[in-house]
Amino acid sequence: MTDTLFELATEVLSLARAEGLMIATAESCTGGLIAGALTEVPGSSDVVDRGFVTYSNAAKREMLGASPVTLAQFGAVSEEIAREMSEGALRKSAAQIAVAVTGIAGPGGSEHKPEGRVCFGLAIEGRETLTETVEFGAIGRSQVRAATVSHALNLIRVALNA
Repeated sequence: MTDTLFELATEVLSLARAEGLMIATAESCTGGLIAGALTEVPGSSDVVDRGFVTYSNAAKREMLGASPVTLAQFGAVSEEIAREMSEGALRKSAAQIAVAVTGIAGPGGSEHKPEGRVCFGLAIEGRETLTETVEFGAIGRSQVRAATVSHALNLIRVALNA
């Protein structure tokens, strides 16, 4: 992990700790890297509740309650599924903040869902769920995953600073 990512994770944990909030992650394309970045920081166990690695559609349905109808209508890489993943992570955990990511790290993609597209969901108890899509581009699988981790942590940081 880079020093910058470690510093970002440390800041996110400090902000959540100051608010008395727990964090959960719901990850598809990152395969647990967001939870890994958070738990790389010593003492993170008082803030990180759990991480869901839901790479398959079945896992998204079974572990987070993603709707088969939403999956069929919008596909796994969509803001709609990112919303359902983040909200499901809140319901299925003791956390008050949940970040979700689903995307196409590559190689590959399609005309409608290109390589480097990642959809994010951020659910915070008592607030409206935020979703967004970021087009990182065809920068390579590892780089898309790393950029996704950084962006997800930054989403939490910004929301907690608001």
